[in-house]
Amino acid sequence: MSIIELMLVVFLINLPFGYWRCSVTKFSKQWMMAVHIPVPVIFLLRIFSGFGWTVIPLLMISDFLGQFAGGKLRKFEAH
Repeated sequence: MSIIELMLVVFLINLPFGYWRCSVTKFSKQWMMAVHIPVPVIFLLRIFSGFGWTVIPLLMISDFLGQFAGGKLRKFEAH
């Protein structure tokens, strides 16, 4: 798996969680779960893909963008 593929998978994993996050109260228990549930999955993906610590900033960017895009999708559907 290449770094680009791994980043795409991380982005796609975070889309539904960003969608969910946007529908709950900020900093509530559900909001925290929506932000943090994907993290162990991403950690395991990084470990099993064989990448070291150097890809973490790229995966954090993909994580953020997936959450952001999921939230925007939710807001777009509401209109």
